[in-house]
Parts: sequence; structure tokens; C-alpha cells
Amino acid sequence: MVEQASSAPAPAEVGELVVGVLGGTGAQGKGLAYRFALAGQQVLLGSRDAARAAGVADELTAQLPDGTSVRGAANEEVAAEADVVIVAVPWDGHGKTLESLRDALVGKIVVDCVNPLGFDKQGAYALEVPEGSAAQQAAALLPDSRVTASFHHVSAVLLADPEVDSIDTDVLVLGDDREATDVVQALAGRISGVRGIYAGRLRNARQVEAFTANLISVNRRYKAHAGIRVTDV
Repeated sequence: MVEQASSAPAPAEVGELVVGVLGGTGAQGKGLAYRFALAGQQVLLGSRDAARAAGVADELTAQLPDGTSVRGAANEEVAAEADVVIVAVPWDGHGKTLESLRDALVGKIVVDCVNPLGFDKQGAYALEVPEGSAAQQAAALLPDSRVTASFHHVSAVLLADPEVDSIDTDVLVLGDDREATDVVQALAGRISGVRGIYAGRLRNARQVEAFTANLISVNRRYKAHAGIRVTDV
């Protein structure tokens, strides 16, 4: 795909987008759904089990200010209705889930935040992905979608904690469609304390996903919820 040049979208335009989260009942997806709803986005939370999605959405709605809510539905419905779709499913179901939603995701901005990791007695480590990364696998499975990669390094614990007002971190955004990455950067900036930083084309997603294993090691050693900051930008 040829990189497209564009001006960044206006905040008001981004605020009108419907954000869908596939795998929204997991820790990362649930936390992102909460933060985007708190920022004023219309949020759809997806799961393979529509009833489970509805239950988690109700839990999040109870934590949000009056007049703000999250709606839960099956992944298929979320993919069809959302403008921007965040993929937060477990790695072992990543390919199968996206393949089943290919038609519903045509033309959509897809944000893959999946980290292919393994765990053993020595801790977390990056798994080999035939396509190079989870994001590249998503691009291969969704040729008619606008696939980006982002939100890999944001602590699910901090995202979900209503006592945390601002999350002090930068979010790396990768993709080959510049208009799509501009939108994702602007969406990231809707979360208090977060900046979206363009970090290259999708082929560079592998090391970004893998770096999550390093952050897990940092968190275990220092009993923290570490993020990253990019300096001089």
C-alpha cells in the first residue's frame, strides 16, 4: 500500500467516530473501552459471547459519569457498526477471529494491539509470527481494511483503574496509510495523559510488539506499570 499524506483530523471529527473493541472482555480491551468512553467516544465492546459482552459493558457503564455508556455486542456486530475497530483478542485466536470478520471490516480502520508472547519460568518472550508480526498477519487477512498497530504498551491495570485520572505514556502508532495513522494518533490523544506518536510502517511492528516482553520484565522487577515516553518530539 502506498503511504498517503494527509493533515491530522480535527479533534471534533475524531470525537464523532464510533470505536469498537474486539475482545473487549479481556483486560486490555476492557481498559481501552473504559478510557475511550470516558473521553467521550461512542464505544462498542465485542466478544464471541454477546451476553458476556453486554455484562462487561454494563459494569463499565456503572463506573462512567452519568450520560456515558458502553454497549456490548457480538464481535460481528461491533465490526460492522464501528468506524474504528481495535483488535484486543488473545493471540491464539487472532487469525481465526479476523478471518471470520473480513467482510465486516472492509474499509474500516483496524488497530491491532495484540502482542504475540509466550511465558515460561524465565518470564515473557516474543513468539515468532510467520507474517512477521500480529499486525502484519492482520493486514494479510484483511486486505481491504486500513490496518494499523498501536496500544501495545499501555498498562491494562492503569487503563481500568477509575482512580487513575491520567495515564503518563506515549502510544506508538504504525501503519502504511498515513490518514489512518493520523486518526489513531488523534484517538490516542483523547485519553488523558497519552500522546500518539507515529513510529513507522507496519513492517516495523514486530519489534514494537516484542518490546512488551521487556516491559513485563520491568514491571515484575520494580512492581510497576511501566509505559514509555519518546523524548524530543
